[in-house]
Amino acid sequence: MEYSHKSVLLKETIEYLNIKPEGIYVDGTLGGGGHSEEILKRLTTGKLIAIDRDLDAIKASKERLKNYENVKYINDNFKNIKEILKSLNIDKVDGILLDLGVSSYQLEEIERGFSYMKDAPLDMRMDKNSPFSAYDVVNKYSQQELEKVIREYGEEKWASRIAKFIVKEREKGEIKTTFQLVEIIKNAIPASARREGPHPAKRTFQAIRIEVNQELKGLDKTIEDMVEVLRGKGRIAIITFHSLEDRIVKNTFKKLENPCTCPPNMPCTCGKKPVVRIITKKPVLPSKEEIETNSRSRSAKLRVAEKL
Repeated sequence: MEYSHKSVLLKETIEYLNIKPEGIYVDGTLGGGGHSEEILKRLTTGKLIAIDRDLDAIKASKERLKNYENVKYINDNFKNIKEILKSLNIDKVDGILLDLGVSSYQLEEIERGFSYMKDAPLDMRMDKNSPFSAYDVVNKYSQQELEKVIREYGEEKWASRIAKFIVKEREKGEIKTTFQLVEIIKNAIPASARREGPHPAKRTFQAIRIEVNQELKGLDKTIEDMVEVLRGKGRIAIITFHSLEDRIVKNTFKKLENPCTCPPNMPCTCGKKPVVRIITKKPVLPSKEEIETNSRSRSAKLRVAEKL
């Protein structure tokens, strides 16, 4: 199996959340339910709000967490956190967890088309009700649009050649499956470059998935919204797997910790006060042991901030 069911940085994340037994917590990325289960184990009179865009993930996690009654399942995007809490008549929460990117649960559902290791229809939708899929990106984007997505979201140096090869191949007919796309990517990347590093399709698949699900769009605003709904001393813990995600989280936390816009070495006149204290000055990384048992954790980073 390509990925483990284990939640990444599980122990560290739960410890950093500093869970209060009577608190209200949000798992914005329920996935397979691993983090949610650990939060629920530590609650007594408290409550967990478990959110996921993927209804299948919610159904699977409901089975895993069937012994817990103090959990509310929400089929929505975590970016709508304010509306979600308002609908539940909840004003403030004590902690929020986000495990960004695709979940192990989704990767292992072969027909979802997230994995470059299994042949499946080109899909990659986290929300199966969305009309827009990886098929649309691969078959309908212009060469320039494809190159931009693959370069920016995949940080792939062969983006230009991959985009060119995709466009050339689809002139013969539609590109419908993951293995078709993998083969095109392999042909686009010189053999010498394919011998080292990760699977040649990894970065391109990541880029297309991010585009399909708009994963980076508005992430900074979402973090600000989440901090706003935290109680004082409440914590937000975010796990990222991608350098662009991590940069957005790091920079948003920094801006919230030091929002002053006045020139350096000048008295502050803007009146903007710190909103959070960054708990993790450097990101928490997985242990060597975790990487060995869970390959997905290799690129994971955990950052945590506390509401002032």
